[in-house]
Amino acid sequence: MAFFTRKLGIDLGTANTLVFVPGRGIVLMEPSVVAVSQRDNRVLAVGSDAKDMIGKTPDDIIAYRPMKDGVIADYRVTEAMLKYYINKSLRKYDVFKPEVMVSVPAGVTSTERRAVIEATIRAGAKMAYVVKEPILAAIGAGIPIHEAKGHMVVDIGGGTTDCAVISLGGIVTANSVKCAGNKIDQAIADFIKKTFNLAIGDKTAEEIKMKVGSAIPLDDEMRMTIKGRDFLSGLPRSTEITTNEIAKAIANEMKQIVKAIKDVLQETPPELSADIIDQGIIMTGGTSMLANLPELIYRKTGVKAILADEALYCVAKGTGIALEHLDAYKQSILSKR
Repeated sequence: MAFFTRKLGIDLGTANTLVFVPGRGIVLMEPSVVAVSQRDNRVLAVGSDAKDMIGKTPDDIIAYRPMKDGVIADYRVTEAMLKYYINKSLRKYDVFKPEVMVSVPAGVTSTERRAVIEATIRAGAKMAYVVKEPILAAIGAGIPIHEAKGHMVVDIGGGTTDCAVISLGGIVTANSVKCAGNKIDQAIADFIKKTFNLAIGDKTAEEIKMKVGSAIPLDDEMRMTIKGRDFLSGLPRSTEITTNEIAKAIANEMKQIVKAIKDVLQETPPELSADIIDQGIIMTGGTSMLANLPELIYRKTGVKAILADEALYCVAKGTGIALEHLDAYKQSILSKR
């Protein structure tokens, strides 16, 4: 009977949700967005379909993200979202409820953790496990976390930056700050509003970050034409923006991320610090792919930073590996029903 139990790993992020099925890999990657009709409180669309509606909906439909800073802000909607993802990831003929492992930020409280477990069970899981993101990111990045060696992982997603030093399968010291991809997008939008008197949406801000963004100013900068609404005339207008302007716009957010990393390094026992200097800091998560971010971290901390392979998928891959070897990772798994 055990053979029929399906296992799913869910990287429940503020920006995107990824689902990993052992043996099949990542089967789904969609934005963590839900569109709800206000009239009858009904969930209309989830994921990509809902993201396309952001900023374009009539008054009675709201498209919003039920996850805030990596934790559940709206319980009912998160449950609907999880249900949608679980059902979409299972094959048509799966009648058995799956075992589900969900990632949570390192700084999660026991109440927030319980909310994730409850929501997962109610969304159709037979059993729910939660594991802290840095551990899953480390497993997914191929770090041997059970060694008596210090490994530092920095997972920068949409809502949170999680930094942790891991040794012997557990977290030795960790820090989680609510400054990551979304805050960087916001900073870009604010800068463009202040400097050019131009209003742009979240989608445009994210696009600017990906195309011309950089964590440090460059000699050879890129340019990009952006379109938005003029604040004074209220009419559409376009303007040009350069990499160094973006680097200036997000300097504050970069400072916060670097400070989170420094705080963890300062609390790390000296024996483990030596290991980290040898191996470097492993960067995972979508926002860690921001151009020149590893270089900025190296300049500010003196420790080399290395971007993990497939940084965006590390946490999801980690859930898959941990599910396949549940016994080996017993001590890292926080709770189950």
